[in-house]
Amino acid sequence: MDIYYKETWLHKINPSVKLLIIILLFFHLLMIHNPNFLLNYLVGILILYLFFTGQPWKRLFYISIPFLLIFLTSSTSMIFFGKGEITWIKWGLVHITEESFFRGLHLGFRGIIFAILGVVFALTTRPVYLFYSLMQQVKVKPKYAYSFMAAIRLIPLIIEEMQTLHYALKVRGVQSEKGIRGFYHKLKSYSIPLLSQSIRRAYRIAVAMEAKCFSNHTKRTFYYKIGFSKFDLIFLLYLAVIISTAYFTSVHYPYFSIIDVRYEG
Repeated sequence: MDIYYKETWLHKINPSVKLLIIILLFFHLLMIHNPNFLLNYLVGILILYLFFTGQPWKRLFYISIPFLLIFLTSSTSMIFFGKGEITWIKWGLVHITEESFFRGLHLGFRGIIFAILGVVFALTTRPVYLFYSLMQQVKVKPKYAYSFMAAIRLIPLIIEEMQTLHYALKVRGVQSEKGIRGFYHKLKSYSIPLLSQSIRRAYRIAVAMEAKCFSNHTKRTFYYKIGFSKFDLIFLLYLAVIISTAYFTSVHYPYFSIIDVRYEG
């Protein structure tokens, strides 16, 4: 069954350009130590996620649930057990200071921005177009790109085979024991057939690729032609605007009194 989504301008960006920009944004985020800057940065990235991924609101809500878990798990440990000089709350092992609070927010904002950028890329990029773009713009060898493409397409087949195997074992009345022994029996029952089928399928794909001269270094033609467009420039301009705006507002209109968070020790 196809998953419904609406195509937006983010889907029309060159996948290699989008991948390169997001990788650069990851490194850029590592150099930001101002929680005000990160909060404004987060707002700009959320606009992309909520309004330009083309996904229904209900699906976006379910996808965003792990974001909250990432924020909570990455920030609370630093907030409750971090170091600092200005104590707010101290109760047993819990020691919340002003410095640890803002360091926790900083870590949480950074983690959630990482997650949103990755999900935006995944929701707006078709794997087939990505590998075609890597072959045409980045000059990745076709034998490597098509191998990864074939591996991704095998995932739904493996899931379907696992479900079929589960029904077959259930029909035959095979019941596994509880505990470690039962877990080992279930692992053996599923892993050996799935592994053998995957090896056979991978061998057939390798033979087919050899027969079609994927190891040949001659110039190839492509079914999909991936190029550059005005949407690549729009994406760059949008990111430049939100980053510059986030920096300007964090300096002149800060939400928090602290403007630089550094991790010591």
